[in-house]
Amino acid sequence: MALSQILGLTLIPVGATLLGGAVATYKIPSPKVRSLVQHFAAGVVMAVVAGELLPEMTREHRPLGVLIGFVLGVALMLGIKALTERIERRGEQRGSSNLGLLVAVAIDVFLDGLLIGVGFAAGERVGTLLVIALTLELLFLGVSVAATLGESKVSRTRTLQTVAALSALVLVGAALGGSLLAGLSGLALEIVLSFGAAALLYLVVEELLTEAHEVQETPLITASFFAGFVALYLLELMA
Repeated sequence: MALSQILGLTLIPVGATLLGGAVATYKIPSPKVRSLVQHFAAGVVMAVVAGELLPEMTREHRPLGVLIGFVLGVALMLGIKALTERIERRGEQRGSSNLGLLVAVAIDVFLDGLLIGVGFAAGERVGTLLVIALTLELLFLGVSVAATLGESKVSRTRTLQTVAALSALVLVGAALGGSLLAGLSGLALEIVLSFGAAALLYLVVEELLTEAHEVQETPLITASFFAGFVALYLLELMA
């Protein structure tokens, strides 16, 4: 797929980030609603990994590529986590906790864009489904950033400008991934697919579900994870 088309589709999660930020400047969703959305988004992302990336990795049948990709993916995500936690601690010590949070979010958003590029390296279908999955995750991210800034008494205009700047990093990541990873095959493609699968699994287990479990779960909230998984999997089957 042409880079211009990839960037065109990437505007969908960019718009979702802006929408989440705009909504949260006027009314912050309750913790239970946010947890429900996070569970649903986690199910959708998991469906992309199970239904698209893993079959593609199996089809390539290159165990060395899988091992290298997973090691790189997990190492990068753990490294980013350590870095962002360090930045946030420094920000809190200096009385500028929002700066630490925004740097951490900026890294997260850029990586989401890069993962979209990874998806399109595997094929148009995988990339498109990944756009859908990450749209939900970035919608919640926009809500979280706006809610945090609102609690710090940052103005609505400044909050929206900040969310817009962060959302632009999705395009930067997608452009980088789409241009550098286009046309990959063989071992290189296997490594990229495995890297993407590891990063997305980390996103589900260590970010979306970890934050979602900070509130008391209800049967509806738990069921939303499976609803997200089935919804995207059905979409794959009907495509």
